[in-house]
Amino acid sequence: MFTGVKVFSATKMREREELGDTITSWIKLHPEIEIVDYVVEQSSDSEFHCLSIVIFYKEGAAA
Repeated sequence: MFTGVKVFSATKMREREELGDTITSWIKLHPEIEIVDYVVEQSSDSEFHCLSIVIFYKEGAAA
């Protein structure tokens, strides 16, 4: 069971390369949450590649 969802996505190469650091920073800023699941998706067309990471979490977890 989860109480919140956070979506991270990036289409530009540099943003995709930095996505892990962005997510890590967000997690560190929210010590009250407990991640219960996540989904990683990639989509692309002839010009763009999009990486999306969806995090499902519970609020109120012990830090």
